[in-house]
Amino acid sequence: MLLIESPFWRDRIKACVVHLGLSLTLALLAALLVFGLWYPYPYRELSGGRELFILLVSVDVILGPLMTLVVFTRTKPWRELLRDLTAIGLMQLAALGYGLWSVSEARPVHLVFEYDRFRLVHAVDVPQEWLSKIPAGIEALPLSGPTLLSLRPFRNQKEKIDATMLDVQGLSLAFQPEFWQPYEAASAEILAKARPVSVLKTRFPDQAAAIDQVLGGLGINPQTVVYLPLASRKAFWTVFLDSSNARILAFMPLDPF
Repeated sequence: MLLIESPFWRDRIKACVVHLGLSLTLALLAALLVFGLWYPYPYRELSGGRELFILLVSVDVILGPLMTLVVFTRTKPWRELLRDLTAIGLMQLAALGYGLWSVSEARPVHLVFEYDRFRLVHAVDVPQEWLSKIPAGIEALPLSGPTLLSLRPFRNQKEKIDATMLDVQGLSLAFQPEFWQPYEAASAEILAKARPVSVLKTRFPDQAAAIDQVLGGLGINPQTVVYLPLASRKAFWTVFLDSSNARILAFMPLDPF
């Protein structure tokens, strides 16, 4: 109590609290951008963007106000105090900008049907020199959230072998943009590879209740739902689809492999 009543600390704490409020406001706006646009559910779980963002922003939000607590004093000349606070603000904004850039570089850009599964593609997964190979009409690295795509059939055996060799070397087929095509173009192939939900429940009887809970929230007949696996950098999930048109209905954190 005596510490707060001291004019020396009262002014510093007040300045720190004001700075903390401004920092939290900026962090909230940044979170709306990251989780509302770049990493909507379930991609924040599949891509790891949440952990990276929280780490970067937490450090930024904490350090800025603490630095204000250290430098703020009314006995300091106004011009000097303004210089110090401006420097702190600029450093904090630079750190926030770097954090957003890092999260942006790791953001998911496409959910691609990769012949027998879905694979999540991130901006950093696609080699920059290959962006020129993207077919017309497909946005390379959208900033408005992940889009649905599929892979076209191979035109010949050589193309298939070359792409498969790159896949073996770590460049998954979904990361090779020359094969991208609209999602709807592969609807028949998607449904041909999808399996009935009953198969999933038979394979994982301990997850049957959880599967029913997910499907129960869809408001449709579970008999019309099929599933496919989804591969991401962090985990394998299950994607539920409408068996009539391949429309994605829901996601579940269950590895169906």
